[in-house]
Amino acid sequence: MKAAILQMTSGIDPLANARTLADGVAQAAAGGATMLFTPEMSGLVDRDRERAAGNIMTETDDRVLAAVREAAAKHGIWVHLGSLALRGETDDRFVNRGFVIDGNGAIRARYDKLHLFDVDLPTGERWRESDAYAPGTGAVVVATPLGTLGLAICYDLRFPDLFRALTDAGATLLSVPAAFTRPTGAAHWHVLLRARAIEAGVHLIAAAQAGEHEDGRATYGHSLAVDPWGEVLLDMGEGAGLGVTEIDPARVVEVRSRVPAIAHRRAIPAVEVVR
Repeated sequence: MKAAILQMTSGIDPLANARTLADGVAQAAAGGATMLFTPEMSGLVDRDRERAAGNIMTETDDRVLAAVREAAAKHGIWVHLGSLALRGETDDRFVNRGFVIDGNGAIRARYDKLHLFDVDLPTGERWRESDAYAPGTGAVVVATPLGTLGLAICYDLRFPDLFRALTDAGATLLSVPAAFTRPTGAAHWHVLLRARAIEAGVHLIAAAQAGEHEDGRATYGHSLAVDPWGEVLLDMGEGAGLGVTEIDPARVVEVRSRVPAIAHRRAIPAVEVVR
């Protein structure tokens, strides 16, 4: 089965991003893909929070979500819409929410990013996601034509306990849509994604933002598809565009039979601290 990845350079206009997404859905379906994966913040990348706030809607009113659902139904393809910035239901802050949409345009699963990125980088960049976004409250797996999909978003990648929970719940495929900065991407992107795939013997797809954005930020790109042995099946480099890779569910069974790490997992007892 084929999985498509849409690598984007999302800007400050949600309607322009919606058109890019709808075009990507059409191209992926025309190329024979069963499912399309898109990056974190597919609908809006804007570090000017006052300006961005005017473009952030509720889930019910979001035009990007509506456009992707319509395109998925029109072309009969599943879509993991990596994430959108949306107004939250229970908090004054926004949520960073991903969606799995089926070939009829129905929402099969939602996931709100659990881990928020608050940091001051040596480059002078300062990120405070928790100022504007509320964290999610739970992990999510969902049945798809490509297998049982475990959902994560960007900074979640650094927390292996989440991925253990997803694979303990039956995930055979992981998705990590992202908007990695260039310094952290160059240092850690490939090695962490390959590690998450190897640990559990799963396919992993990571659709990424790439390039110079309208709001002045720069993202790393290099959307990846990784197989259960840690082999990189697709690396999309630094430019926006669509890539396609093969996903073979039998590969998961094969690799897990060679290294049955999931079967050997044990609950970790209390740690003895010796001083």
